[in-house]
Amino acid sequence: MTGSIDITCEDGVRLQGHCWVANGAAAEAVVIINPATGVPARYYHYYARFLSAHGYDVLTYDYRGIGLSRPERLARHVSSWRHWGERDFEAVLKRALSMAGSRPVMVVGHSIGGILPGYAPSAPAIARMLTMGAQYAYWRDYMPSRRLAMLAKWHVVMPALTSLFGYFPGRRLNWLEDLPAGVAFQWSSSGRRIEDHANAEERGEIIERFAALTAPILAIGVTDDEFATRAAISRALAYFSGTEPVKVMLAPADLDCDGIGHFDLFHARHAAGFWLDTLLWLRDGINPWPARTFA
Repeated sequence: MTGSIDITCEDGVRLQGHCWVANGAAAEAVVIINPATGVPARYYHYYARFLSAHGYDVLTYDYRGIGLSRPERLARHVSSWRHWGERDFEAVLKRALSMAGSRPVMVVGHSIGGILPGYAPSAPAIARMLTMGAQYAYWRDYMPSRRLAMLAKWHVVMPALTSLFGYFPGRRLNWLEDLPAGVAFQWSSSGRRIEDHANAEERGEIIERFAALTAPILAIGVTDDEFATRAAISRALAYFSGTEPVKVMLAPADLDCDGIGHFDLFHARHAAGFWLDTLLWLRDGINPWPARTFA
């Protein structure tokens, strides 16, 4: 069973999403699904339905400026990745903790969605995390064969169009969803360190917040993902210094696929394979791919 939810952040911004109630007996845990940048929450509904069928209550939601949480006027809408983590995810996490009672709250994060929990003040309450393609778009970490093309697309064209329109018109170009200007600019100017966008006083606070998250993390990458290379995943996960993430790099052949890339793991074709394997981590904390771990 699923229903719409409305969550108000501390600064008054209202987010829209859905709650997927576990089928059958009482849910084992509550799972929050954090989308990638520019990907609407509806993309993850198949996986949410799968988790609910296997005994989990699931919350899906759109960040401010995206999908169902998009304002009437996106141009000049102020938001950033930090807002998405510190305010949006924080509000959803508090809702999940309220729902859970004594049950654990877990997070499945795709791309930037696997990084955003580090910004949230309540992140120490997270019991377990599963990330897929978690990274923050530092261009030198892109796949070498695609680096120059991606640099031009995301770090030259995207900020130029954002300056022109007041937001990034990704939907017109079929480059993901439209993005708030702050998010587009933060992506396009990402450097070696994610806290470089903050002032000197805030940088230490950001690092401390990431370090405060102590939940076990299983971080999954795939070899044909042009964004989430080993270097990109390692750079991002290093911020979670309060835990020791287990990092796994799968090849398409491991999942009987010709290609996966940055988005395909949430496609329903993986329900009978990869999705079932993720339950081992969520339910028991077992890495289903010990032979594919990397340092």
